Amino acid sequence: MADIGTTLREARMRARIDMSEVEARTKIRAKYLRAIENEEWDLLPGPVYVKSFLRTYGDFLGLDSRHLVDEYKRRFERPADQDLRPISARSRDRERSERRGRRPRLGPIGAVVLVLTAVVVALFLIGGGFNSSTGTSSTPTTSAGARTTTNQHPSRSHRHRHRPAPKPTSVTLKLVPTSTVYVCVEDGNGKRLVPGVIYSAGQSIPTQTAKKLLITLGNSAVQMKVDGKTVPVAQGAPIGYQLTPGNMKLLPRGQLPTCA
Repeated sequence: MADIGTTLREARMRARIDMSEVEARTKIRAKYLRAIENEEWDLLPGPVYVKSFLRTYGDFLGLDSRHLVDEYKRRFERPADQDLRPISARSRDRERSERRGRRPRLGPIGAVVLVLTAVVVALFLIGGGFNSSTGTSSTPTTSAGARTTTNQHPSRSHRHRHRPAPKPTSVTLKLVPTSTVYVCVEDGNGKRLVPGVIYSAGQSIPTQTAKKLLITLGNSAVQMKVDGKTVPVAQGAPIGYQLTPGNMKLLPRGQLPTCA
């Protein structure tokens, strides 16, 4: 497998997602996301946060987050602390065992006292064991619940990110004459919206909105905005356009509306 950081960076770049968008969607600070992509683990708060961030970031990009976490554990986590028990502690345990072995033998009364003490200690440990087991059984439930919540949140964000925006169903036209110009505008059903009027510079031309617009301009002396965006007007006389949502087409002279 490629490096963890490289895998995440390449997936993000293939999806053309900016780092600021990842930060907003996952709620992980951008400096930590960059540290993960550069595998600068010392810049992160700790192994527990690293694994949580890897799950969230991997799920957001649609990757196998469990595989990313397993790869991090295999390559970067240190052995468990119990495997690194100090030698000096073992030596002290051995010395205490030897001292207990050299203690004098107890008489009959001492033996009875010892047995009673052992019974009391056993009863205490049994009572404490029930409490301990109850607490232990509840802890994994809470942890599992928290982990489930962490995994589900990026999935909802990931689904939301791929939801397509609704397509527009109409187109809006705004014309502003810069000199004398003839204007004819019809909708897709042939209805005259601007019925062949000559406008002078500074005059107001009504804004038109429809599913389809057909335009004839006597010349290019006009500023034209389609859905709020300024578009260039072709040179010539006359000039015709067909406008539909998301599309603008120059019409040949034989297809120009006449508003007749």
